[in-house]
Formats: sequence, C-alpha cells, structure tokens
Amino acid sequence: MKIIRWFDRHIEELLLTIFTSIMVTVIFVQVVMRQLDNSLSWSEELARYCFIWLVYIGISYGVKKQRHIKVDVLLVVLSEKWRVILNILSTVLFMVFAIFVVYYGYDIANKLLAFGQKSPALHIPMGLVYMATPVGMGLTIIRLIQNLITYFKVLRGKEVLEGQTEV
Repeated sequence: MKIIRWFDRHIEELLLTIFTSIMVTVIFVQVVMRQLDNSLSWSEELARYCFIWLVYIGISYGVKKQRHIKVDVLLVVLSEKWRVILNILSTVLFMVFAIFVVYYGYDIANKLLAFGQKSPALHIPMGLVYMATPVGMGLTIIRLIQNLITYFKVLRGKEVLEGQTEV
C-alpha cells in the first residue's frame, strides 16, 4: 500500500525526471561530439521522442498540481459552491476529451506496433513513441478523477478547496 501511495504522489515527477535527464544528456553529448567533428545520428531523434513523452506526462502533472492555464474571471465573481460546480463541469469536459484521446491514441499506436514501423535512426517501434499519448492522457484521466472526488467532497462540506478564498 505504501508503494502505491508513493507512485500516486510521484509517478509523474519520476517519469519527467527520467525523460528530462535522458534528453539533456543526449543533447549535451551531441554538442560535444559535434565539436569533435563526430556527430551522433540518433541523438536528435531520441531527444525528440523524450520531449514528446515529456509533454504528455506533463499534462498529467499539470492536472495533478492544478497548474494549467485557465481563464478564471468567472471564478472570481462566483460563490465557492458555484466555483466548485464550474470546476466539476470543466473537469468532466476535460475528461471526455482525454477519454477520446486515449481511445484513438491507443488505436493509432497499436496499429503502428502491428505494422512494425520503426524509427529511422534508433530503429525502435514507432508505436512506442505514439504510446505517449494514451499513457499520458490515461494518467491525466486518473488525476481528473482524483480532482472530481475532491470537488465532490468540497460540495458536501467535508473538505476545503485549496487556493480558493471566499469573495
């Protein structure tokens, strides 16, 4: 149970750290190799694929920390109850979009894996690169569900919404 709780709290940070470290290291090595007139053929491809994974895992992390850019003019003038209701509505809409992306993203990635398409330089299955979409948005759905649970607890008066003050 302790391991599951740790993963729940830190899975995005762990994945973001791994992909960022790989990306920065590979780009640094490529810069050094170019200075030595010996370029790596695969480094830019690996950095690009790490960046793709970073973006989709970052979406989940942003939802978890509730740090996505949003227009909150309407939230400022509403009472706490209506702010929570509006947050629930926007979360449900985001979840519908995320489910759509997971469904079709998985379908595309699975087809690419079945076709056996490989990346040009690294020769890794392109389906693994495209799997970033359903994995990242799947994590996002989990975070959206957690946010919905919190919002419903706030509506029932069992919890206070963080960062929200009564206007």
